[in-house]
Amino acid sequence: MQCDYFNICGGCNLGRFTYDEQLSIKINKEKERFQTLYNNAFDIIKSDDGAFRNRAEFRIWKIFDKGNNFTLHYAMNDKEKNILPIKSCSIVNNNISNIMPKLLNKLENIKILNHKLFTIEFLSSMANDLLVTLIYHTVLNDDWKEEASKLQVEFGIKIIGRSRKQKIILSEDFISEYFNIQHSTFNIRYKEGGFTQPNQKVNIQMIEWVLNNIVSNDDLCELYCGGGNFTLPLSKKFTKVLATEISKTSINSAKINCELNDIQNIKFIRMSSEEFVEAKNGVREFRRITQENIKLDDYNFSTIFVDPPRAGLDETTQKLCSDFAQIIYISCNPETLKRDLEKLSLTHKIEKFAFFDQFAFSSHIESGVILRKLNH
Repeated sequence: MQCDYFNICGGCNLGRFTYDEQLSIKINKEKERFQTLYNNAFDIIKSDDGAFRNRAEFRIWKIFDKGNNFTLHYAMNDKEKNILPIKSCSIVNNNISNIMPKLLNKLENIKILNHKLFTIEFLSSMANDLLVTLIYHTVLNDDWKEEASKLQVEFGIKIIGRSRKQKIILSEDFISEYFNIQHSTFNIRYKEGGFTQPNQKVNIQMIEWVLNNIVSNDDLCELYCGGGNFTLPLSKKFTKVLATEISKTSINSAKINCELNDIQNIKFIRMSSEEFVEAKNGVREFRRITQENIKLDDYNFSTIFVDPPRAGLDETTQKLCSDFAQIIYISCNPETLKRDLEKLSLTHKIEKFAFFDQFAFSSHIESGVILRKLNH
């Protein structure tokens, strides 16, 4: 991949290397980190070398000439965290890349659309569904709606306008994605404001890696389920699935995605992992569980799936995991993953370990671990 801003832009801090070089740097670092916990081969899931990212966010920057006329630019932070105006971004997918200059040119010439515009967010699917969120430091009125609606029709995209305490949805606030996994096609809606995986091709391979390496029987408990990205494909492997998520936006998306795919064996609860531990251990009763007509005693859990935030698992959730025959752990932070695995390895053995290059050319890497209970 070639980019005019490699070694300048702070977004790709490994941009001075080739794809294989940057991946090798990250993998070698993580192998060393986990060498006391795992001695077998690591599975490596590579990204495309460029045009892989299906969501992106850019600041909008105005550069004025001596006559006080401005040109509009996308902007990132450079390595010293100063503003870096850019004309293109090589890591975003073609759907986003193609619209970026056309959209900026239109915005530059329509005053009501560029006035106090400070950020643009892009969310795109492999099915070429594209949602653009324009974020402002000013109140949006009917004139803004009229011009933005014209732009939406002209480019065949979906537009949302945001400002403080204001959200204007001109058509829809989600994109539709379709992907095939193990001979099943899944229709997933990714909602604006909800969490989505940034690299869809790697995301699909992550799901397939999990499905190909687990023992599937009885029921599945999933914590931090998001919009059901893993939940729906995993439901094909288990009798029943109970999934939790704290975000109201994500849990609503998960329920919609279940309906879209006519999946009947999943129940969702909006609660934190800590709350679920309290409910499962009978410490507290939660109306949210009874409202969903869920009885925890009806489940025969064999497997727990966790995909926590960067902070990793709290102590109560670590203890909960230790009771399951099989643990599937997806991590976005190797440091907290190592901490958690040191605890979980007291009761479980690491059977499979993988690295997923979701964020190529950055120092970040995702991990996947499958553990099985000792003497089970």
